[in-house]
Amino acid sequence: MSYSKYRAKKTEVGGIVFDSLKEAKRYKELVLLERSGEIKRLILQPRFLIQDKFKYNNKTERAIHYVADFMYTDKTGAKFVEDVKGVKTAEYKLKRKLFIKKYCFDEKGNEIIKFIET
Repeated sequence: MSYSKYRAKKTEVGGIVFDSLKEAKRYKELVLLERSGEIKRLILQPRFLIQDKFKYNNKTERAIHYVADFMYTDKTGAKFVEDVKGVKTAEYKLKRKLFIKKYCFDEKGNEIIKFIET
């Protein structure tokens, strides 16, 4: 039995290891929704660039990425990015804000990706 520092139990479903039982349970729900046609294009661990790498004082600073738990499209074509959280760390809160600002709205302020926290 493997626990993280926040006591989340690693759980395997269909050969995929999830960081928590809660995340594994949500994956099973999403798979059922995909099979029934309610959602499509389910992607696990989608990675989004928040900031490019850059050089400062001859040292390369790493790029910053936000990795969500799931991404999918519903049958109306709406896109969703979903994160299953038990503990919301300061790092998560910051990356979440940056992700929403950069990816969830178009230049006119229309929501183009719906962000869900479960």
